Amino acid sequence: MTPCWTRGAESARMTGISIANPDIGPDAYDRVHAILESGQLADGPEVRQFESAFARYCGADHGVATTNGTTALVTALKALDIGDGDAVVTTPFSFVASANAIRLAGATPVFADINPETYTLDPDAVERVVRQRSDVVGLLPVHLYGLPADMDRLLEIAAAHDLVVLEDACQAHGAVIDGQPVGRFGDAACFSFYPTKNMTTGEGGMITTTRDDIAERAASHINHGRDVSGDRGYDHVRLGNNHRLTSLAAAIGRSQLERLPEFTHARQANAATYDERLADLPLETPSVPNGMEHVYHQYTISTDERDALASWLADRDIGTGIYYPTPIHQQPAYDSVSTAASSHPHAEAAARRVLSLPVHPNLSDDELETVIEAITAFYDHQ
Repeated sequence: MTPCWTRGAESARMTGISIANPDIGPDAYDRVHAILESGQLADGPEVRQFESAFARYCGADHGVATTNGTTALVTALKALDIGDGDAVVTTPFSFVASANAIRLAGATPVFADINPETYTLDPDAVERVVRQRSDVVGLLPVHLYGLPADMDRLLEIAAAHDLVVLEDACQAHGAVIDGQPVGRFGDAACFSFYPTKNMTTGEGGMITTTRDDIAERAASHINHGRDVSGDRGYDHVRLGNNHRLTSLAAAIGRSQLERLPEFTHARQANAATYDERLADLPLETPSVPNGMEHVYHQYTISTDERDALASWLADRDIGTGIYYPTPIHQQPAYDSVSTAASSHPHAEAAARRVLSLPVHPNLSDDELETVIEAITAFYDHQ
């Protein structure tokens, strides 16, 4: 069996047709070998080249590489000067890192419900929250499953209320809005390179931004607060941390970035086949608004028979994932967060109904057909 990586047994299954299957490739091995031979394993020129290449890919001026997507989010929030006494509006329907980062930066996450068709933040819900609270200083929308959030509306709200915007693009490498890639719409954006993502470095993250000040503060924060504006390397101008990416990870990342268009094309082709072949079944396939390009980190359907379908597919060695079975505001770690107490019915309904199917680039035509036939047989059996 080809190895795959998952976030845990409760939310994903590792089986014959896997929900994820990272494709590293021989070029990455060669680049890692060259780094090992050079002896410069930690932060260095390889990381700078990866940062520059990824920023260019996103149409941003700067990239700052970090150890993972969570440290990218925390670092970006700190670079935006968000902390104690501040509130940031975000989604309750995401991996918990989105809201955790706000808390780890010292601020308070405030949840707004999602659009039930796209699973991303509902701008109307966001505006209601912003009008009710005077402590909101920023928005943290998540481009979930590879689909961009409604950035046009969210940026309008931010401009009207003088809020900063941090894109959580950890699942959306290469996603597009009106011809422009995500990663350049807000004040900053964050990406993850976890093994199951659309591209990987093993573990890693990236902050992209068009603002010089954000880039400088972020680069300083991940390097113990050092002054990165000149050559005085041991002047520490702020409290920082060690969240630097290694040259080994960057070498993998540069190779993966070059292959990202290939990966994206394969994901979109698999998704298009699902769209066509599942259209007549009593389930909901992903909705993609006009002007947006979905990159299908996950191909997520919605059905009232979610658990039964997942079990049916598991019995046939087909992996599925539930992202996410419990909304963030209902997580035990958020029992003490007063802003998590309200109900968000669309997020709660999604958590009961969503199921992600294999869509990764290594999915063969035969495997794709097997998944479709198994889903069709499930509904024929009802």
